[in-house]
Amino acid sequence: MAIFGTIIFDGPVSTKGYPLNKMCFTFNDQPARDEFVADEKAYCKKFGLSDTQTEAILKRDVITLLEEGGNAYYLAKLVSAILGLDMQDLGALETGLTKDQFKQKLVDANMGLGDYHG
Repeated sequence: MAIFGTIIFDGPVSTKGYPLNKMCFTFNDQPARDEFVADEKAYCKKFGLSDTQTEAILKRDVITLLEEGGNAYYLAKLVSAILGLDMQDLGALETGLTKDQFKQKLVDANMGLGDYHG
């Protein structure tokens, strides 16, 4: 069962996102983060990102990055190390909720008071 508002990460999406995820994995290392910050567009080109993926990086459009094959766990490297956000921020963005609303939805679902759907 899919969680309402989430983007399904299947084989074709994974293939499309491979260069993006490969790039994000490099953010484990400070020199890579420094190189990215120095020239984001060139760093994206180095990994063969599509124009749409590159534009989403430059605009900080996390939803488009997910739609373009970004895996949440690899994007977390970009989101946390570069943008200063956490996974709850990402979940809130993906569901259209504020971070506090998203956190409450998780608590409610865990306590059997609600579910993850819309």
